[in-house]
Amino acid sequence: MAHTILSLIRNGGSALRSAFEAQALASSRREAIVALQAKSDAELARMGIKRDEIAQHVFRDLFYA
Repeated sequence: MAHTILSLIRNGGSALRSAFEAQALASSRREAIVALQAKSDAELARMGIKRDEIAQHVFRDLFYA
């Protein structure tokens, strides 16, 4: 019984930690998009990014790896 309770607590803690990590990652990506959108077209061009490709650039590791 005690083993089961400890296992539930560990699993719940792990799930909670994963949720917080996912939220932090989403926030940092959102901040990256906002920062890139604030740049001029010339600045983006120097970075090799087109304005309509900002989201693809920020999420490239998830979709284009």
